[in-house]
Amino acid sequence: MIGSSVARLAVAAGLEVVLSNSRGPETLADLVADLGGRARAATPADAARAADLVVAAIPLKAREQLPADALAGKTVLDTGNYYPERDGHLAELDTGELTSSALMQRHLTGSHVVKAFNNITPHQLFSLARPAGASDRSALPIAGDSPEAKTEAIELLDILGYDTVDIGTLAASWRSEPDTPVYVRPYLGETPPMGVEAFFRWTLQTPGILVPAAQVGKLVESAVRRPAGEARIPNDG
Repeated sequence: MIGSSVARLAVAAGLEVVLSNSRGPETLADLVADLGGRARAATPADAARAADLVVAAIPLKAREQLPADALAGKTVLDTGNYYPERDGHLAELDTGELTSSALMQRHLTGSHVVKAFNNITPHQLFSLARPAGASDRSALPIAGDSPEAKTEAIELLDILGYDTVDIGTLAASWRSEPDTPVYVRPYLGETPPMGVEAFFRWTLQTPGILVPAAQVGKLVESAVRRPAGEARIPNDG
């Protein structure tokens, strides 16, 4: 769903979009038709080769399905998070030895991974986008080891409607991961308690609220690292 929201924002901004998934290009026909002439579908390897910038919106457990060879030399924006109940427990993440994006970078050895789009729900990502200079423009955190790749990410987010806050290297990307102060809830405002499915249905009816760069910076700085193995999908109990 994050991938679809990024694609809609990109098409609206006049960019060409190549979509892919693990099930085959034909399964994306409806989304491509909805997005219009600037979008097409391809296999993961073909999409990787065609892209100037790649957005990987996949569960962490599927990371090794990404075509590492085709992605070599590319900047890859990792939108994912580690949820043990979905991905299975990974010792390197549970102990804090690695962050989930550092684990992604380990697989994509020839690419430059940047953590982005991971701390906001799909509908709010689309609904809160604003033109550059807008007084109600929100910001999103990014993290990465390559300054050049982060510059690419900042430029893309600006085109799509967001300011950015650079929170450091992939080792510091835990500051925007699940259960941190900047994760999801600031963009939603007051959130009623409910289960996961009801929560996501509720987010579709909620436009979201402004979270400017200064606030994102304060939230990131206030983060205290907890064991990643305790992370839960938003509002899951």
